[in-house]
Amino acid sequence: MTDDDERDDDLTAEVADRAAEARRLYPWLPDDADLGLDAHLDAAGAPRIVARRFEVGLDHAGWRLDHYLKAMIPRLSRTRLQAIIEGQLTRGSGRPFKPATAVAAGDEFVLRRAARAEPPCPRTFEILADEPTFVVVDKPAGLPVHASAKFYFNTLTRVLAERFGEPAPQICHRLDRETSGALVCARTREAAAVIKGAFAAKRVRKAYLAIVHGAPDDQTIDVPLALSGPDDATSVPGIRMIPRAGGLPSETKVTVVERAGAYSLVRCEPITGRQHQIRVHLAHAGFPIVGDKLYTHGDDAFRRFCDLGLTPELATLFQLPRHALHAHEVIFPHPEHRAEVRVAAPLPAELRTFLDHPPPPHDNE
Repeated sequence: MTDDDERDDDLTAEVADRAAEARRLYPWLPDDADLGLDAHLDAAGAPRIVARRFEVGLDHAGWRLDHYLKAMIPRLSRTRLQAIIEGQLTRGSGRPFKPATAVAAGDEFVLRRAARAEPPCPRTFEILADEPTFVVVDKPAGLPVHASAKFYFNTLTRVLAERFGEPAPQICHRLDRETSGALVCARTREAAAVIKGAFAAKRVRKAYLAIVHGAPDDQTIDVPLALSGPDDATSVPGIRMIPRAGGLPSETKVTVVERAGAYSLVRCEPITGRQHQIRVHLAHAGFPIVGDKLYTHGDDAFRRFCDLGLTPELATLFQLPRHALHAHEVIFPHPEHRAEVRVAAPLPAELRTFLDHPPPPHDNE
């Protein structure tokens, strides 16, 4: 067997492994769904080139280049930084540089690398509203909004560019990767300013649907929240939000929509907009969201998921591969005439199926 044959066999095995992972994560999708298994490849089957641009601001003027890049990409090791500077980084001025080179405000650098295979995720979505100045998409659970260490082509940002062309619609707010539902994007710079300004001024109203463990009553949860720190009772400080006296004021209105065995479908209207607010509030009230890996089954389960992925054991524990939180409705001012725009995203099929055929609860629920 030649080296080329071995590489082809390795590639075939890798594709098969990723396809199997996709079926575990998204069992409700059809076999021919676009899950981005080859989104990192060009038409000839070669890896695309990913380019990331940096412009040095006043806050970093005078820093060593390696220290500046470390600040921009904190996850990089010292060895990896050295390799990037030597082989993947270019400077707009064309002047040579070394790790100790001092950067100046306005300096531009471009980091180029061959794209890597990315975790599978749904890349197909419905359009809920489409006007010349904005578009509202129904983001599927599992599709990240922005690029990160693992995702570049398998992101809503990139799929919007593929679907609408450049310049792509500009995303005006965020949804967590596992949260599905209505997401507003502006199609012009002027519309982006109006819509983002409305979000910043809290003139946008949102409502979410969530499937929770237990049978809550209608209630308003008014509990301040803070980002956990090293002194808090969690093994994932800096990730988990926690209820804390003296934290940021946080309020969520919860209304029961439907009962389904040991579970309930609730409508959640966040009065404030804190990170993970709905998930933390529901868990604090004793009704955690089904499938929530961070707030429903404890730190150990979350850490195992991060380390091992969705193993069969964890899939049974979580009951759903995604967390059951859906951005159902968004109400915002029209960017031209300021009249109220109301857009709703239907409950996804996988969540409807869960409610129609609820599994038995775990012994510890």
